[in-house]
Amino acid sequence: MSTPQSIVDHSALKVNQTGIVATVLVAFLGSVAWRPLLVLIPLLAVVLLLGTFVPRLALFKQLYFQVLKPRGIVKPRPVQDRPEPHNFAQGLGGVFLAVASVFLIPLPVVGLALALLVAVLAFVNLAFGYCLGCQIFFQLERRGFIRA
Repeated sequence: MSTPQSIVDHSALKVNQTGIVATVLVAFLGSVAWRPLLVLIPLLAVVLLLGTFVPRLALFKQLYFQVLKPRGIVKPRPVQDRPEPHNFAQGLGGVFLAVASVFLIPLPVVGLALALLVAVLAFVNLAFGYCLGCQIFFQLERRGFIRA
């Protein structure tokens, strides 16, 4: 069964991935000197989950569409693609960061490891174009667990 494709601006996805990587790294590295920076992890979870369910609230994508693209700082890269797998991947990242947030107080090593996993996967997508969350979406869809 073929699913219709639409146009997805991959530059918006790249800005989103960059925002995820940068935020987790600032929280991780910065928390060595100032522990309260760990609050960025639950805040990022909220940002990703809100953006998944209410796209106009996707902070990093809005930064791209409202600031970076209009000023020509980042050029658009429209691609015929499906937005659902990317949205699913963002939501999955948000869920992992929410779980990481729960562990930050009692087991900070576990919380930071989960947050770093999200950052590494976002970086892999950013640098190499491989989206594990998208692959999970496609497998779940193929098995009938998800309908686009």
